[in-house]
Amino acid sequence: MPWDKRIEPFLDRYPALRAIGNTPLVPVSIFGDELPGVEVLAKMECLNPGGSLKDRPVLRMLLTALADGRLQPGKTILDSSSGNAGIAYAMVGRIIGSPVEIVIPENASAERKKRMLAHGAQLVYTDALKGYDEALREVHRRSQTDARRYFFCDQYSNEDNWRAHYETTAAEILEQTGGRLTHVIAGVGTGGTVTGLGRRLKEYDPKIRVACVLPEVFPGIEGLKPLGSPEDIVPAILDESVIDERIPVTSEDAYRMCGRLARAGFFVGQSSGAYMAGVERIARRERAGRFVTLFNDLGERYFSTRLWE
Repeated sequence: MPWDKRIEPFLDRYPALRAIGNTPLVPVSIFGDELPGVEVLAKMECLNPGGSLKDRPVLRMLLTALADGRLQPGKTILDSSSGNAGIAYAMVGRIIGSPVEIVIPENASAERKKRMLAHGAQLVYTDALKGYDEALREVHRRSQTDARRYFFCDQYSNEDNWRAHYETTAAEILEQTGGRLTHVIAGVGTGGTVTGLGRRLKEYDPKIRVACVLPEVFPGIEGLKPLGSPEDIVPAILDESVIDERIPVTSEDAYRMCGRLARAGFFVGQSSGAYMAGVERIARRERAGRFVTLFNDLGERYFSTRLWE
């Protein structure tokens, strides 16, 4: 049965969840004078009710689990997150009446922690110096220790993660652009965005180039995962075959671009700045094209970090 048919009864029961998705695609003209042959469009995922792109996959993962009986009354939703998915879990979990427990690095921004706590989620902190992969290891330990208590959503290997972007984000981009785009630039957190976008867009037109920004290991870029070392955990759902190009981006690159976007009226978080830094890198090389990227969340979510110092 198609996904929308299975979850429709839950959307009727919890109509606030219908606010997720259908975000606008807006022009960003910060390179206009320097690169007149380049058009840049950004999907405003920061306008989702949870404030980020992560609302989409979390909605699909949880409602599909409700539909097939894996998420049962009384079970606690468990996963790891650097922040935005945790907020989506906390928000959607509160709406559908399920408790939520999130394993999160202790250096995640205070604003994101406060939003999760406001929705009633329980937070379990891991050592920031051990990186985000330590949160992944800890959430697996917890799920295995008390499997009857938890519904472990496991966004890193949950197929509904990438399918959410395949069926909604990418479909909206194709509709909003009339199918006319040359590049899409994103990054890897769980791998769901790049995999879902890449598969859908390349099915439509194999010539569309998919570029993936890669952050440095430390201090890193919140929401994005380093993948350059053998010890880095590669998300199970990541389809690397859809990635045409990998673009190294530093936190300073991301911060500088966030400042430039703010001066153009777009107040976004550091992963969005990293994506736009990737857009600029390719656009200056190609000098022409129609580029689509995503503004994953808002800049307010990082006031407690050094992003806006």
